[in-house]
Amino acid sequence: MGTTEELKKIISESRNIVFFGGAGVSTESGIPDFRSKDGLYAQKYAYPPETVISHDFFLRNPAEFYRFYRERMLFPSARPNAAHLALARLEEEGRLSAVVTQNIDGLHRAAGSRKVYELHGSVLRNHCMRCGEFYPLSYILQSEGIPRCDCGGMIKPDVVLYGESLDDKVVEGAIGAIARADTLIVGGTSLVVYPAAGFLDFFRGKHLVVVNKTPTQADENADLVINASIGEVFAAL
Repeated sequence: MGTTEELKKIISESRNIVFFGGAGVSTESGIPDFRSKDGLYAQKYAYPPETVISHDFFLRNPAEFYRFYRERMLFPSARPNAAHLALARLEEEGRLSAVVTQNIDGLHRAAGSRKVYELHGSVLRNHCMRCGEFYPLSYILQSEGIPRCDCGGMIKPDVVLYGESLDDKVVEGAIGAIARADTLIVGGTSLVVYPAAGFLDFFRGKHLVVVNKTPTQADENADLVINASIGEVFAAL
């Protein structure tokens, strides 16, 4: 298994790092991973989670969608952990050019990262489906039932639901950043969610690093693999 010292060396030699992260980056801030044994997929509901958080279900049964969404997908008290903070510092130092994340919690931005490609959107942004008016997360948390705009339209979170496509501009930016990177650090993701996981195919740089508690499909092509907590690894940096 690789070491943090080896990661430090790679970072010191890099000038254009991109970080590609998943749910494991947020679990250490108290946000459950969908696919872990204690995650949403392992819990019991009237409908499977992947059904509830689909575009079709949202339109057919918005009340049930929002009940689940408020209870299981919103964590307003969560705070950035060591990984989020370390990545923001690397950007400040001019070594990291972008964060590409599959998470929707907004913690990378909260930590101070400026160039963040949120592939699956963010719970912090919500818009009226009728007039487009913006609403913050606090409005969703304070409302009951189906949140409505002043115009009467239903409000939808800016998160990519099952059955929806990723935002073209976000995808283009993320792929471009990965293609230009000299080092790609993949962290806290099992790399099973597509099309996001396929973005790694665009990397042509010098160092591919994987930091994840369990093996991933990218391990065999990586220069460095660290099977450990991403928070602990980045705290050591």
